[in-house]
Amino acid sequence: MTASVFHTRASLSNDLKHLGVHAGDMIMVHAAMSRVGRLLNGPDALIRALLDAVGPSGTILAYTDWDGAYDELLGEDGCVPPEWRPHIPPFDPSASRAIRGNGVLAEFIRTTPGTRRSGNPGASVAAIGARADWITADHPLDYGYGAGSPFAKLVEAGGKVLLVGAPLDTMTLLHHAEHLAAIPNKRLRRYEVPLATPGGVTWRMIEEFDTSVPVVADLDDDYFALIVREFLASGRGTQGLVGEAPSVLVDAAAVCAFAVTWLAHHVDSSGEPTGGEGTPF
Repeated sequence: MTASVFHTRASLSNDLKHLGVHAGDMIMVHAAMSRVGRLLNGPDALIRALLDAVGPSGTILAYTDWDGAYDELLGEDGCVPPEWRPHIPPFDPSASRAIRGNGVLAEFIRTTPGTRRSGNPGASVAAIGARADWITADHPLDYGYGAGSPFAKLVEAGGKVLLVGAPLDTMTLLHHAEHLAAIPNKRLRRYEVPLATPGGVTWRMIEEFDTSVPVVADLDDDYFALIVREFLASGRGTQGLVGEAPSVLVDAAAVCAFAVTWLAHHVDSSGEPTGGEGTPF
């Protein structure tokens, strides 16, 4: 009888290094843990492998969002009806769960000892490592994917984005590209959020470009995946296996700049998609 094959912290770290993760790197990771294979110590094995690969001077990030789940209560004005307000738990960066749709790794990272989390509910990021405090500090409540956000800081710091078995359209950094792109008729969203403060619950209206749908009408719902595929086809980024999961590693600044140019090329001056194929790079 052959022994069961498990992937370990050490083997995963070797896979990450082979993919191009280096000591000192800042890595935003998205993962579909079910695709990685059997792990000794589950998702924690991947977290520890990432920390081993980046070393003590590196930083690991995960997009957590917030499992508030009250969108259906919002009125057309983005407000919550008064009768429901006492029943919605406020967002607390230290305690509120990561949104379940992001997979289990985000919540595992959030609850790893030493992790910090940024203060914008819907755009919140958890980070662990050398620059965790810096990247999660002072996250703007309005336009939480724009200037001063962990996404902007990831680009500024020369960071990378890692997809471990995750679909290409889950690359959250591209919401930062949507923010930066100088295209018209971007969809806006305004909605109320309860925030936990030392003085009690504070309700705050938040405004941002709508990340629940393409930033302008009529772009394909999965256009993020198209951008990443074209970026990889241009010869940038690396691909390989982490455990058994097909994985992608890209430079954050490069893929963000590519996406900004892609949007400018594919959305005309009226805010409508041009329908053109390919991007002139």
